[in-house]
Parts: sequence; C-alpha cells; structure tokens
Amino acid sequence: MSCDISAGRTEPCKTAVGGLKNLYFCNYEQIDGYTFDATNTDVVDGFGSAATIVGYKYELKGANSLEQTLNSSRENGTNFVEQTLTAVLKKQDIATHKQIKLLSHGRPRVVVEDYNGNFFMMGLEHGAEVTTVAITTGQNMGDLSGYTLTMVANEKIPANFIDCTETTLASSPFFTSVVTS
Repeated sequence: MSCDISAGRTEPCKTAVGGLKNLYFCNYEQIDGYTFDATNTDVVDGFGSAATIVGYKYELKGANSLEQTLNSSRENGTNFVEQTLTAVLKKQDIATHKQIKLLSHGRPRVVVEDYNGNFFMMGLEHGAEVTTVAITTGQNMGDLSGYTLTMVANEKIPANFIDCTETTLASSPFFTSVVTS
C-alpha cells in the first residue's frame, strides 16, 4: 500500500532553536513551476522558467512563527495542511502600509527562513492569503507601533523545504534577485 510508513525516527540532539529570521515574498504569477530534488520530493531545488522572479525580503526579530496543522478526515477521505504565518513588522510607515495593502490584494508565495538555516515555501501550489493585519500604535512608550500580519495557505502537504542558502536563494534557479528595501 502506498501510504505505509517507511522510516523511524530517533530522538534528535537539542540543537534546534525556534523563530523566523526572514520572509521573502514573491508575486504568485512570477513562479510558473518548480522542480523537486530527484531523490527527495519534499525538497524544492528550483523554481520554473519565468524570466524574472523577484523576492522581496522582510527581516524579522521577535515573535514570529510558521505553524502548520495537518487536517485529516477519514470520513471524507481528505488530507490537507493549513500553513499559518504570523509576522510582526515593527514601525509604521507609508511604504509598509502600501505593501501590506498589496499583499492583502494578492496571493503571494512566501519563502520562510528560520534560525536553523531552513527555508520553506509557504503556498507553493495555491499561494498564501492575508487573513488579518493588526495595525497598532500601542498604548505605552514601550509598546509595539507596527503591524501584526497573519497569512494562511492551504496545501496538500506541509511547506516544502527549499534546497538553498540566503545567498543562493537570490540567484537562479530560485529568484532572479532579492530586494531588501
């Protein structure tokens, strides 16, 4: 049967850390396909043949997360993963207001980089949707003045690992360039 498990797992060493380092947004239409590693189909090793794929880098610090919940129904015979990204963008400004508005109108794909050096593609097949943006000025001097962005993608599988580094992500076969500001 094709859905039989095929490997075990030992208890790993305590070397992982939580948290997200960077987000890279690209417009959904820019990626016209993707390729998987020949031996591991959970790893993306390149994006399609579009002439220009620009990634827009958002640096992060603090309380940011990518949570993936596998939803399975024996009754319906369905299985899907809800990918939920929560990102806090500090300091309000006109340029970020505009980009938040544009993100909410589209359905971008999002590369998520964590502090373990992992890169994941959120919304690989269907893109990601902005579900809420809280824009806050805070009440006290030490409170957040910025944006709390929540995005959701529903996919058949968890967000794929991407076989890259921050340097190689900014060049073919991934993005053509990465814009930082």
